[in-house]
Amino acid sequence: MAGQIPTQFIDDLLTRVDIVDVVDARVPLKKAGKNLQACCPFHNEKTPSFTVSPDKQFYHCFGCGAHGTAIGFLMEYDQMSFPESIHELADLVGMTVPTTQSLSPSPATQNLYDVLDKVSQYYVHQLQTHPQRTIFEDYLKQRGLSSKTIELFNIGMAPDGWDNVLKTFGTTDLARQQLNEAGLLSSNDKGRTYDRFRNRVMFPIRDRRGRVIGFGGRVLDDSTPKYLNSPETPVFHKGHELYGLFQARKANRKLDRIIIVEGYMDVIVLTEHGITNAVATLGTATTPDHLRLIQRSTPEVVFCFDGDRAGRDAAWRAAENALPLLGGNHQLKFMFLPDGEDPDSVVRQ
Repeated sequence: MAGQIPTQFIDDLLTRVDIVDVVDARVPLKKAGKNLQACCPFHNEKTPSFTVSPDKQFYHCFGCGAHGTAIGFLMEYDQMSFPESIHELADLVGMTVPTTQSLSPSPATQNLYDVLDKVSQYYVHQLQTHPQRTIFEDYLKQRGLSSKTIELFNIGMAPDGWDNVLKTFGTTDLARQQLNEAGLLSSNDKGRTYDRFRNRVMFPIRDRRGRVIGFGGRVLDDSTPKYLNSPETPVFHKGHELYGLFQARKANRKLDRIIIVEGYMDVIVLTEHGITNAVATLGTATTPDHLRLIQRSTPEVVFCFDGDRAGRDAAWRAAENALPLLGGNHQLKFMFLPDGEDPDSVVRQ
């Protein structure tokens, strides 16, 4: 795979990336002379033998022999592939990776990303211009959200109606197929196809690279379900993704801790109040994949679920999934809220 990315680009990337920032975001380092050190994340030890050299831009463990550049560290610690490591570091320093066909997403997958991005922009535009937007604007104001935060999370609205997205974007058979594969359409028993999201506040879900991969939609009346997520698609797997992680990583060069909350609005309202390190699971229990994703970004995880029986049950399940994965420098904490409270209500008091 290495030969498919220009060697010159890799060299330029490594001159711009500081390995200290990459490692320290995952394994807290302490100064030790001209180098930095920590207990090795790749084997169990009590005395630090893992060192990072700012001068050589290299890491080395004198205990187990692990060593390499920032690229190698991501591949070993985050279990990334070589291209994933390159993209991760390039995103960190604002570089664009020269892609070849074999490194790029398949045309079908890339088309889904493009469709989802266009529909996300459409929902945002509807919130800005639709004749019935007032009720949605009022709801967001009532939740205390500023225009800056609404823009940061690209919140939009899906207008009432059965086929707004279908008519706008499904003008050919291929386009309708792509909308369906992206999880934007539903069908009934009679074979009728219609928009999956209707008359809802829309929250685009982004992967760690910032690509729109799905949506969550909230109704403002008594319709059910109150929250509706995209189904599983070739680009969206809810057990692997966390809402708000892209924004949290963008707002914090180094994430000392991540707070896991239950819902979209918890993340967004906390951000509105300056707490920019919150993420949410996507209508599912916290999975081992969620935890592995978080451990790539921070050494400390704080669970903060709603102050009710369901929230306490969710915390217990999270602990059961998290404890087997704990090790090295990672810490797991729980914040229990008073009965009837959630992060949104507490931060607004």
